[in-house]
Amino acid sequence: MGELAMFYAYILRSEPYPGRVYHGHTSDLRRRLTDHNSGDNVSTRHGRPWAIAWYGAFESEAAAMAFERYLKTASGKAFSRRADSVNPGLRRPAAVARLRPAAACRR
Repeated sequence: MGELAMFYAYILRSEPYPGRVYHGHTSDLRRRLTDHNSGDNVSTRHGRPWAIAWYGAFESEAAAMAFERYLKTASGKAFSRRADSVNPGLRRPAAVARLRPAAACRR
């Protein structure tokens, strides 16, 4: 079987400003979190450091993008609040270390 690339929709929470969140999608969650925390992204430059509050894995980029768009709706914001209260341990950046690189994922 060939390698299965994974795509992620994610919610970041600002550590110094917990009410501030950012929604995005990527194929490399570790690298993207590093990018957000480096200050290179204008949208997340203020509020660093950021931590992952939630992420979901998808088999297609289109699905990850669609879920990111959903997260920006009123219903998606309610989902964000529930996900954060149910999974408070995912706020720590160390949670990303448990992710397998997309190349390691097999179907």
